[in-house]
Amino acid sequence: MNTNASSRHDIVIVGGGHNGLVAAAYLAQAGLRVLMLERLPQVGGAAVSTRAFAGVDASLSRYSYLVSLLPHRVVRELGLRLDLRRRRIASYTPTVRDGKPTGLLVDAADPGRTGESFRALTGGDREWQAWQSFYRTTGRLAERVFPTLTEPLPSKAELRRRVADDAAWESFFERPLGEAIERTFADDLVRGVALTDALIGTFTHAHDPSLLQNRCFLYHVIGNGTGDWDVPVGGMGAVTGALAEAALAAGAEIRTDCEVTAVATDGVGEAEVTYRHRSEEGRAVGRRVLVNAAPAVLERLLGEETGPAPEGAQLKVNMVLRRLPRLRDGAADPREAFAGTFHIAEGYRQLAAAHAEAAAGRIPSAPPSEIYCHTLTDPSILGPEALRQGLQTLTLFGLHMPARLFADPAAKQRALAASLAQLDQVLAEPIADCLAEDADGRPCLEAKTPLDLEREVGLPGGHIFHRDLSFPFAADAAEDAAAESPAARWGVATAHPTILLCGAGAVRGGGVSGIPGHNAAQAVLAESAR
Repeated sequence: MNTNASSRHDIVIVGGGHNGLVAAAYLAQAGLRVLMLERLPQVGGAAVSTRAFAGVDASLSRYSYLVSLLPHRVVRELGLRLDLRRRRIASYTPTVRDGKPTGLLVDAADPGRTGESFRALTGGDREWQAWQSFYRTTGRLAERVFPTLTEPLPSKAELRRRVADDAAWESFFERPLGEAIERTFADDLVRGVALTDALIGTFTHAHDPSLLQNRCFLYHVIGNGTGDWDVPVGGMGAVTGALAEAALAAGAEIRTDCEVTAVATDGVGEAEVTYRHRSEEGRAVGRRVLVNAAPAVLERLLGEETGPAPEGAQLKVNMVLRRLPRLRDGAADPREAFAGTFHIAEGYRQLAAAHAEAAAGRIPSAPPSEIYCHTLTDPSILGPEALRQGLQTLTLFGLHMPARLFADPAAKQRALAASLAQLDQVLAEPIADCLAEDADGRPCLEAKTPLDLEREVGLPGGHIFHRDLSFPFAADAAEDAAAESPAARWGVATAHPTILLCGAGAVRGGGVSGIPGHNAAQAVLAESAR
């Protein structure tokens, strides 16, 4: 193996995911010499688009797929050429009442229609009124909390003052979320729909005393002060493409096919990154190293003793369909039902049962999942022939699928079969009959377990948030340090002053947001100013 001499930079960024690109763009715009090293042949990490099926011209958002938390200010300040499209239908949840197929429709543009759907399902106005009250509260929470995510990290007391609602603070920051849901809603299905935002990619339950469910819920309802989840026009790869363009235009250097093998620091002035590019070993030295990888990965690169391994908890299924399936509820239009979030087996009791089975080491017998169709909002991810054929994409995100369940290679197929069986229960025809075929005659369907995400995009345990989410305030023990260290004040500090987190494992990380990348860049610039 050949060894290259060390190159010197102001900033070296480990990992070319979207957060690393945000940090690179901000720091290069500020005039710093920035080098980014990415293991894969392309940047983007989990925020990429892929033609997953041979001969099918459909560019799927293979891993992450919707955008809520990317701040408008980041889009504006970096001059991103990006189109995020609002979904009119928030959700549709099929169910059976009195032996008849029916469902709950939440139309974001028509409260009157949504109210009618609640009344038809529940037989009165109570649940609809409770729903409106509940989400007015989360809306106020979003307006007050989201702006703090791109500011220095507040203390817990300071954030509580910003929220300025003791009842809301108690419900969402202090007590298990299940208490608020059960106090607010009486209908099991409505309770379940509300709870799902607390479970995305997180193995937890309504009454978890650690409040992990509360933290997950919070990040799913505060995006840009509204909590809306938008479709990236052109697919998730368009987000990465816009960020890479901004970073390169500002002067950042991006090297792909560079696997980082070690990180070292002198503890004060600089840090060194060792990487492998094909058959050569390289070294890059920076005044600061920003790590756009999970904290567990950083520990390994530093040669430190690692803590408990992160564990993801989801099954991602990508499909291309010849046509959308018909629903058992004949009154529901599939083009509406699948345009928003389509909830499967997500009643409150169903979610609890699935969690209990998974905690006992079994694939849930009725796996809960959420489905949506990108092409109903944005057909631009389809090529001309795919458009002519009327193809549609379908994304299924399965809950309560922790990595531990997939130690047996056969478990993946069992989880997929069980998830599709639950979908088939609400369809008037099997989903298999609607699947398109690739150039080799195989159904256009692929499944990704947490172990697949670990192998393909380097997420430890397949954890899509790098580690369990944290509340967006400084821990009490960190408040003194926050007054001294810009990295601590911005929630991106590690145990090493020359190394900062800029990925989803930072405080206020998780999701496709760019917030950790923005905050790491602000910490570096604050240090430079000092």
